[in-house]
Amino acid sequence: MSGGHTKAKTFIARHAMGKAVRGEALVAKDGFSARYDLDRINGVFSRPAHKLVGQSYVNKVLILDAAKGGVATAWMLLEMQSRGVVPLAIVLNSVNPIIAQGAALGDVPLLAGFDVDITQAIAHGATVEIDPVRRALTVL
Repeated sequence: MSGGHTKAKTFIARHAMGKAVRGEALVAKDGFSARYDLDRINGVFSRPAHKLVGQSYVNKVLILDAAKGGVATAWMLLEMQSRGVVPLAIVLNSVNPIIAQGAALGDVPLLAGFDVDITQAIAHGATVEIDPVRRALTVL
């Protein structure tokens, strides 16, 4: 680090799994469904009503409100991982067992359940570090 003191802000999740990663945050107060929200071939949000429509999620840390949708998300994350068209990590206010299964299957780090609305606490485009062992999301 050069220059003055840098003050990082850390948020602790109730649920966490996966490996530690660092990347750019893609933030929206919207839900997440691999089936209905994504163009899984081109790696962009495709549902017209989604707040991130047209933006690439590839190698980004998705910070969204809640997991939604059904069992398809589980195998879709695995399939996306196999083609390298996958988010770097998924961070949610609210998680369900399906997204947890999908993240495990697709080897996508997952954090969920914070004391604040994480979509309001993190700036879109911020650089964040995910450390599932510590259950921590740090804004760098």
